[in-house]
Order: sequence, then structure tokens, then C-alpha cells
Amino acid sequence: MNPITHFLVGWLTANSCELSRKERTLVTIAGIIPDIDSFGIIAEPLTSHWERPLMWWSEYHHVLAHNIGFCLLMTGIGFLAAAQKWKTAFLVFLSFHLHLLGDLLGGRGPEGYSWPIPYLLPFSDAWPLTWSGQWELNAWPNFVITGLGLMATFYLAWKRGYSPIGLIFPRVDDLVIKALRTRFPQK
Repeated sequence: MNPITHFLVGWLTANSCELSRKERTLVTIAGIIPDIDSFGIIAEPLTSHWERPLMWWSEYHHVLAHNIGFCLLMTGIGFLAAAQKWKTAFLVFLSFHLHLLGDLLGGRGPEGYSWPIPYLLPFSDAWPLTWSGQWELNAWPNFVITGLGLMATFYLAWKRGYSPIGLIFPRVDDLVIKALRTRFPQK
């Protein structure tokens, strides 16, 4: 799935119960952090004409961070960094797995390649997850999920008084909430 969709799913997971801003940030990051192994998407085309191109995208995407080992690392960080340790750790774990599920359902590339997810790494390379019905990144289900995620995010922002923007820019978030509530007054 698209990183924006992963972000929205992580944010919505973080808002499934009462969490502090820091805890919401941890859960939201867990929903997008597996794509840190996408760093090669820039290096690979830039080096494609080199004698030894950097095949970081082809070799490492869905390998380094799309697995239970990285999930456990992120869950541990969530546990250690949160005040509500068990709740936050559980939601980090869930948010991370929702990312994997999203990729399993809707992460096929335009060339038709279904990225397998080596779930048991680094403990084992057995049992890679894949699904023959995986839809392409630009397929309509991904657009619907993103659209629904955006609508839910705007609704929660309007209702609760904070949005994902507040994770980084709290003052800007106040302006966004004010604009939302001016446009759609609360009754």
C-alpha cells in the first residue's frame, strides 16, 4: 500500500483508545516504519548505469523491516518509551501488523511482482507471506481505503481537537482544528 495509507491506518490505530501525544506518535510511526527498507528506491535508479549498481530497492525492500524481528524491536521501543506501556506496546504491535496486512493485500507492483513478506526474519527465512490475489498499488481498493482513512482522520480531528499534523507541528494543528471547526461547526 501507499505510505500515506499506512500512515493513516497507523494514526487511526493510535486513536482507537486514549493515548498521550507521544504514545499516539509511537503507534503511528509503527504503522509506517516498515517502509524504512524502501530507502533504495532512490539509490537504485541513480546508480543503474554504474558498473556495480546499488540494488538496495530490489534486494532489501520487504526484507529488512517487514518482519517479526523488526516488529518486536519497535514493540519494545514502544513499551519502553510510553507511560501506558502495555497498551502502547500492543497498539504498536497491531499497527505494525496492519502495515504488513496492507502490503499483503495491496502491494503488487505495476510489473505484476507480488512482494513476499519474509515474516519470520531474522529468526528464519521460512514461511514468506504472499497472496495470489494481491492487488496493485494503484488499484481501486487502495484508493477507497485511503479515502476512508482520510475521512475518518478529518472526523477524529474535528471531534477530538487534534490531528496527525499535531505530531510534528502542534501550533499548526491548532489552526487546522480551528479551520475544521469553523467550516463544520460542532452542535
